[in-house]
Amino acid sequence: MTGHADSPADAHPAAPSHVPVLAREAVDALDIADGDRAHGIYVDVTFGRGGHARLILAALAPDGRLIALDRDADAMAAGRASTDRRLALVHARFGELRRVVAERGAESVDGVLVDLGVSSPQLDEPERGFSFRSDGPLDMRMDRSSGRTAAEWLAVAKEEEIREVLERYGEERFAQQIAKAIVAARAGRPLLRTRQLADIVGKAVRTREPGKDPATRTFQALRIFLNQELEELSLMLPQALEVLRPGGRLAVISFHSLEDRIVKRFLQGHARADSLPEKLPVRAVDLPQPRLRLIGRAVRASSAESAANPRARSATLRVAEKLR
Repeated sequence: MTGHADSPADAHPAAPSHVPVLAREAVDALDIADGDRAHGIYVDVTFGRGGHARLILAALAPDGRLIALDRDADAMAAGRASTDRRLALVHARFGELRRVVAERGAESVDGVLVDLGVSSPQLDEPERGFSFRSDGPLDMRMDRSSGRTAAEWLAVAKEEEIREVLERYGEERFAQQIAKAIVAARAGRPLLRTRQLADIVGKAVRTREPGKDPATRTFQALRIFLNQELEELSLMLPQALEVLRPGGRLAVISFHSLEDRIVKRFLQGHARADSLPEKLPVRAVDLPQPRLRLIGRAVRASSAESAANPRARSATLRVAEKLR
């Protein structure tokens, strides 16, 4: 994929501190450089620090457009540094995709890119509360202007509710022990800091996979639950299919099995024609036809990318094209 020589050279979003995983593979999968596609409209559903957006803008013609969404105010602030008039940056959840596209005057789009990973700045800034590796307030909200913090929820949640969240969103086999330890600890003093929570989990979990911190699954579960990440994903995918024009591409990068399972089932489900029991008097041509065509197999990061960026090890890219 090559950029257009007459595209604005200095108008792309600033180079991000976050290095997006499978960035070139995902943007290439949109097939922007193929004929008229470079003049089309694309959506980056998870702008982050603009890594994918820069690559998309580099491939677009001067009259192409990119609509980018993010619910994180810090990401919005970083994106506003761009002077590229082809970029429209919108503060919204990706479950609001259809509304955002309509409000930008687009009846349909040529491609949708989704990167479900948490950005490096979110993980690396202690005040966001996403990471157990450094001490910070127990926040974990993607959008700090709304919703409950992890501290607020953990202060009132019942032991059974905590256990259910850890099991469902973290696939944590020690969920019962951790939930019990959290409830016992908060009876003594408020649970307000990330290191407090990590220490509680560490004492409750006696064994763990080599190289994995005992608190990994707990922090993942709370983040996914508080931000309703799986629910947003399930809302967004049908909307992406709806706004894509025939021949448009959907590229989704997921980072754990819960996300990938939703994406895989959605894409595969819409790539199959409806089937009926045998011997019914219905012609195959009269059956509802598939709406998507799967493009290649699932793509995973190379060993070189995984070595350079450990966060790439769990990434999976899936691509599909809307049928004409």
